[in-house]
Amino acid sequence: MDAFFAQLAQLIVNGISVGSIIALSAVGLTLTYGILRLSNFAHGDFMTMGAYFTLLLNAFGINIWIAMILSSIATVGVTLICEKLLWEPMRQKRATATTLIIISIGLALFIRNGIILFWGGGNQRYNLAVNPALSFLGITLSFNRILVILLAIVAIAGLHYLLQNTKIGKAMRAVADDLDLARVTGINVDQVVIWTWVIAGSMTALGGSMLGLVEAVRPNMGWFLILPLFASVILGGIGNPYGAIAGGLVIGIAQEVGAGISDLLTPWAGNPIVDVIVNTRIFTAQYKLGFALFIMVLVLLFRPQGLFKGTT
Repeated sequence: MDAFFAQLAQLIVNGISVGSIIALSAVGLTLTYGILRLSNFAHGDFMTMGAYFTLLLNAFGINIWIAMILSSIATVGVTLICEKLLWEPMRQKRATATTLIIISIGLALFIRNGIILFWGGGNQRYNLAVNPALSFLGITLSFNRILVILLAIVAIAGLHYLLQNTKIGKAMRAVADDLDLARVTGINVDQVVIWTWVIAGSMTALGGSMLGLVEAVRPNMGWFLILPLFASVILGGIGNPYGAIAGGLVIGIAQEVGAGISDLLTPWAGNPIVDVIVNTRIFTAQYKLGFALFIMVLVLLFRPQGLFKGTT
């Protein structure tokens, strides 16, 4: 039993690491919907862009942490360009939600193929020294995974302070609750839109750069995360940044634990029920996204609004 709980704890901690990356990026996705009413399917590719900007800067010998900051700034710049060229004109024309989704998918394809054009389609990695894994209470974590969790805590704490204690944060929450009322009360909605893209772009780029710390940087890395990102947003309550964080952690843990159930049950081999679970190979890595989505559906059956109150 001790080995079982040690392995379960290992899977949970791995899930927290994955969930931290998903949570950071899901915050940007939920903010763009809550304030701009935009379901941005290009969001995962902005994650990829952030990772590749970091890769480029790191290749020139720039410290990885400075590279991640500069990458976030560059990604924010791209999101603001997209706002001026795409999203603002579409809002002025009162484009439908379906039109915006189609545009975002086209933007995702444009970004992904642009990355392939400049960097190629192969896997690449940051130029970092290899650090030994650290062990604590039977749990082994790579140094980079520990950094990912710590960076996520710092970023989430900064986001909380901005939303709760700054004028722009309060304005963003007001616009998310009721756009027309916020405009009547004198809130500068255009400024809120700009800040929304700044926060969404920086958090998303940081999430992509962090993903590059724990796995290879490749052109479709963000696209493969788009379903977990939307699942986190829906699970946490659409438009609620705190819900997106909680949803991201739930999805991350569900994926890792779900993928490891077969290994967890191996000591009980011989039990008919256990043998059925292990032999069907449902709870393996290739099905972990499906398991996470199942958890999302299960929660929504009991709480259709999500874990937290979302934007109506």
